[in-house]
Amino acid sequence: MFRPASLFVGLRYTRSRRRNHFISFISLFSVLGIALGVIALIIVLSVMNGFHKEIRERILGMASHGDVRALDGSMDEWRLAMEQVRRHPEVLAAAPYIQAQAMLTHNQYVSGALIRGVNPVIEKDVVDVAQHMREGHLDDLRAGGYGIILGRELAQALAVEVGSKVTLVVPRMTVTITGSMPRLRRFTVVGIFEVGMHEYDSGVAMIHIRDAARLLRMGDAVTGVRIRIRDVWQARRVSLQLANSLPGVYRVLNWTDYHRNFFAALKMEKRMMGLLLFLIVVIAAFNIITTLVMMVVDKQSDIAIMKTFGASPGMIMRIFVVQGATLGVVGTALGTVLGLLLAFNVEGAVAAIERAFGIHFIDPSVYYISKLPSDVQWPDVVMVAGGSLLLSLLMTLYPAWKAYRTEPAEALRHE
Repeated sequence: MFRPASLFVGLRYTRSRRRNHFISFISLFSVLGIALGVIALIIVLSVMNGFHKEIRERILGMASHGDVRALDGSMDEWRLAMEQVRRHPEVLAAAPYIQAQAMLTHNQYVSGALIRGVNPVIEKDVVDVAQHMREGHLDDLRAGGYGIILGRELAQALAVEVGSKVTLVVPRMTVTITGSMPRLRRFTVVGIFEVGMHEYDSGVAMIHIRDAARLLRMGDAVTGVRIRIRDVWQARRVSLQLANSLPGVYRVLNWTDYHRNFFAALKMEKRMMGLLLFLIVVIAAFNIITTLVMMVVDKQSDIAIMKTFGASPGMIMRIFVVQGATLGVVGTALGTVLGLLLAFNVEGAVAAIERAFGIHFIDPSVYYISKLPSDVQWPDVVMVAGGSLLLSLLMTLYPAWKAYRTEPAEALRHE
C-alpha cells in the first residue's frame, strides 16, 4: 500500500514541467500508444464477437440447440424420448423430424438436397426458420398437401418459384413389374427461406413430417427429436445430461457439434487477433520504461536529497511506480472510453467513412450482410483493460529499482 508521501511526490512528478522536454514527449506517446492499443483491441474483439453472433444466429435458424437421434436412423419410441426431454428444466421445446438425402428435379434442372420432414406447428418453437421465410409461410406445409419449402439458392438452382412443381426422388426402391424404381413424388413449392448460410440456402428443403414418413415408408418412426434449450451456451452440458438420463441408446448432439471445426477456427482466430493487437499495448508500455528511466536520470539530485533526509528505498521505488502506473491508468481509461464509444457506434462510424470516401466495405452479395456487426462483451473489455493496467505496472519495476539503487554521493557529485 502506498504511503501519502509517495503518492503525492509521484503525482507531482507526473504533472511537473520537465527540464528535458523529450521526456514529456515520450510520456505523451506512451499514454496515446496505450490508448490506441486498447481502442483497437476493444473494437476488433467487439466486431469479431458481432460476426460470431451473426453466424451463430444464422446457423441456429436451421439447426436446433440439441438433437436426439437413434443410432440406426429410425426412432420408434420417439414420443417417450420427447416426453423425457421436455421434463428437463433447461429444455424449452422439442419437436420430431425426419431427415434424408434426396434429389430434386424441375425441367432440365437437377440438384441434390437434404430433405427435412417437420411438424410446422411445433417446429417454429425449436428453430427460427419461420423468421427467415422470404416467400410463403411455414404453416403452408400441410399433411397430404405435398408442399415443399426450399432455400433461396436451391430454388434459384432449380429455376422455380412459389407455385412451381418439383419432383422429389428419394433413395428408396419400389419393386414393379418392370423392375426396381426409385420412389418419387411431385411436390408444389409453397415457400422459400433464406437464412444467409450457403450450406442451408442451397441444400435444404422442408416438407411435412407425415408426407416424409409416407414417402420414405417410415411408418410411425422418425429420425430424431430436435430440442431448444433455455441458455444456448449450456447446450453441451444439457446434452450430456440428456444422454445419461434417456432410456435406450441414443446419440445426443448439440449445435456446436454441427460445425465443430468452424467454431474452433473462429475461436482460434479471435485469440490470435487479440494477441497480435495486444502487441500495440506492449510497445506503448515499453515506452513507460523509457520515460521513467529518463525521469530517474533527470531527478537524480532530487532522489539523493530525499534519501539524505531519510526517505526509505521503498518510498523511492513507490514514487516512480506511482508515476508509471498513472501513465498506464490514464492511457487505459482513455482507450477504454473511446473504444466503447466506437464499438457501440461502429455501424454509424463505418457508414460515415463509406460516404466520405465513396467506398463499400461489406458487399451483401458476398457476405450475406450489409452492415458491420458489433457485440460488446464485458469480459473482453475487463480482460483488455486489466491486461493493459497490469502490463503498465510491470513496466515500472525496473525504473523504480534503478531509482532505488541511486547513490546520494554519486548523484550530488556534479551538482
